[in-house]
Amino acid sequence: MSSAPGSIDVRAPREQADGTRSQILRWLKSAGDPVTEHEPLIEVETDKVTIEIPSPASGVLREILKQEQEEISPGDLLARIDVNAGAGSGAGSTIAPALATAANPTMSAAAHSAASQAAPRARTRSRGEPSSVSPAVRRLLEERGLTEHNISGSGPGGRITVDDVLRAGSAMPAPVAAPIAGADASLKTRESASTIPSHHVTHSATRKRIAERMVQSLLHTAPHVTTVFEADFGAILEHRARYRSQYEAQGTSLTLTAYILAACAQAIQAVPEVNARWHEDSLEVFDSIDIGVGTAVEGKGLIVPVVRAVQTRNLQDIASELGRLVDAAREDRLTPADVRGGTFTISNHGVSGSLVAAPIIINQPQVAILGVGKLEKRVAVLEQSGEDKIAVRPRCYISLTIDHRALDGDRANRFLQVLVERLEGWPQS
Repeated sequence: MSSAPGSIDVRAPREQADGTRSQILRWLKSAGDPVTEHEPLIEVETDKVTIEIPSPASGVLREILKQEQEEISPGDLLARIDVNAGAGSGAGSTIAPALATAANPTMSAAAHSAASQAAPRARTRSRGEPSSVSPAVRRLLEERGLTEHNISGSGPGGRITVDDVLRAGSAMPAPVAAPIAGADASLKTRESASTIPSHHVTHSATRKRIAERMVQSLLHTAPHVTTVFEADFGAILEHRARYRSQYEAQGTSLTLTAYILAACAQAIQAVPEVNARWHEDSLEVFDSIDIGVGTAVEGKGLIVPVVRAVQTRNLQDIASELGRLVDAAREDRLTPADVRGGTFTISNHGVSGSLVAAPIIINQPQVAILGVGKLEKRVAVLEQSGEDKIAVRPRCYISLTIDHRALDGDRANRFLQVLVERLEGWPQS
């Protein structure tokens, strides 16, 4: 459907990561509001990132065609903007009061004038959405049934942080869920028999999609097999201690994950079928090594930004790009391009204390995922000059979960052998 004369269509972005779904998270304007070109108009949430869709032109938001929480597809028509009533002209500023007059004929013109000058226009959020907090804080407020007016912010300038919301939520008594009309009899029995207070937290689009993808990957798509090796990080820690300050002076944080990415690139070159996609008639092996790194984001879940062409990057370049992506993920600034098209994934579950996790579910449509456990000092038996000696070494468990359709256990073991050799033999120069 084409635009009416004098109007501009607002459409969902056509570029979208493989397998993602999108829904309208919130409208930042209401029908009748003046808008300016490039002004944020809609927040759209996918299972991976939250993005803003800007206004494609200046004018008045004439019609909203997709509502909040409604799922959308790439290219869907979301709204129309009347460009004949420019946002900076008198016509644009009179449309919203005109709509109000139609709804309330008794309201005087003088009252309209006073209302329009009282404060900048802001839409009343349907779910108590605050107007000056980050998207992550907004979602957490909504999930816990709070508003920004109930909370004192501890951030810069009094800004509300995630920790502020969590503290406020823990101080409030949990509401007891009311019986649901028409509920299943067994559910009613369980609810009436329970004396434990509880409350429901609505699933975000991200959480629902993660759940669907995990079940689909493990139970309906790929036969998972996991193999586990142990790696000594002594050489890595020695190199990091030597060069960390030099990297930081150039604005780059030298993390252990950067070393793992670099080592993975070499292991993938030795076992290229790890970097692949399964098809019924073939295995599609990718020439570029684009590694996703699982990143936990407070209030949102696990996001997997992608470091591209790792095989072409040196350690400093890997560390710099990894730092940019992780910061963007935690600040809710990732773009769809940042999470699109990974060919292999690393889950560094050890950062939260886990020693081994198995199986780590494969990020479809990939065929393998690496798990990195907690790095800790362990007693190890080392052979030196033909004699066994006991030493305390920095070690961790590294696992590879594979799609057994695509490769066998011996190839998974070969991948981990190369990876461990690279980590343990990291050159010091």
